[in-house]
Amino acid sequence: MDSSEKKVVVLGAGKLGGILLKALLEKGLLSRQLTSATVQHQDRAESLAQKLGIPVGTDNAAAVRDADIILVCVKPQVVESVMQQIRSQVSARQLIISVAASVPTSQFEQALGKEVPIVRAMPNTPCVLGCGMTALCKGRYAENCHLHTASELFQAVGRTVVVDEKHMDAVTGLSASGPAYIYIILESLAEAGVKVGLPRDIATLLAAQTTMGAATVVLETGDHPALLKDAVTTPAGCTIDGILELEEGKLRVTLIKAVVKAVQRAKELAYS
Repeated sequence: MDSSEKKVVVLGAGKLGGILLKALLEKGLLSRQLTSATVQHQDRAESLAQKLGIPVGTDNAAAVRDADIILVCVKPQVVESVMQQIRSQVSARQLIISVAASVPTSQFEQALGKEVPIVRAMPNTPCVLGCGMTALCKGRYAENCHLHTASELFQAVGRTVVVDEKHMDAVTGLSASGPAYIYIILESLAEAGVKVGLPRDIATLLAAQTTMGAATVVLETGDHPALLKDAVTTPAGCTIDGILELEEGKLRVTLIKAVVKAVQRAKELAYS
């Protein structure tokens, strides 16, 4: 499918919706002539329209009329009301792709009361630079071709993986929340560099590039992180002393607990 030839509407072009919309337009995956968006307030609609060069309004029902793909980027708490707004305009020939965290495809299907194909996506913020991670799953009425369409869109802003829907909250707690955890680690490494005498800009560069390099090695080699860690850890060297400090500080356990806690919260989001 050539998405640039499809009529696409983004409902809720806020933080994440705006990131995705901007990236997809810039990469030519979407056509400015066939793409539109909605936001909650008129002043925001006017400024975003001027910035992106596409029509932006506040009427969700009008926006989805005749659309081929409807990208739902609203907050989980308002999904139900937005589906009620667009229900009369939606048909089985359209594809709905949702990035609303924690909202199951069954909730969309029930709210719409129609056999509309739904693909649920969970991207993360690095999509803004084309190095995001997005997990996808399909609803009851979606086919593999719908998954393929969604995957093509999100591959423009990073990597994609298809999972069973039961794993989507786990994805939210790991890869969607994960950048925040990595930023804290990065900040801490940079602070450590400053502590031992490095200029802050150099310490930050060293920390960031080292993090990116290590992640790239994992992705490109497919080796287990523990194996790669052992390759860096020479006998009686400095790395093992650093690792002992990390273990004493329970970094490993704390990170695991952070993901588990975020996953627990993800399960509650749609109902809070």
